[in-house]
Amino acid sequence: MTEESRTLYEVIGGEPTVRDMVDRFYDLMELEPEFQLLRSVHGPSLENARQRLFMFLSGWMGGPDLYQEAHGHPRLRMRHMPFAIGTQERDQWLRCMAWAMEDVGIDTELRVRLMNSFFQTADWMRNKPD
Repeated sequence: MTEESRTLYEVIGGEPTVRDMVDRFYDLMELEPEFQLLRSVHGPSLENARQRLFMFLSGWMGGPDLYQEAHGHPRLRMRHMPFAIGTQERDQWLRCMAWAMEDVGIDTELRVRLMNSFFQTADWMRNKPD
């Protein structure tokens, strides 16, 4: 199987890598003061968000469509409307994800590719004026 015919899910390393990336993302959010604003948007527990992001990214990357099977269409913008998301929250989310991907060993070229996609989505999620 050539690199071009593999899904992003396969290229990244499948379930273990997606799980590690999501876990590191939320661990950093919990631990690092620079993500305090982003953390505050999530409420007292991160477990639900952690599981939902893992499920979403699995399907988004071409792996099992866990999120859609459990919750229906992601409707990302609609589902995030109850949360105030501005430029600072967007930037903290992106920085946290970039750090998580680096920590779990995702190669630079793939990180850049993912960050381009993540930026487009994160920017579209903004729903409050700055």
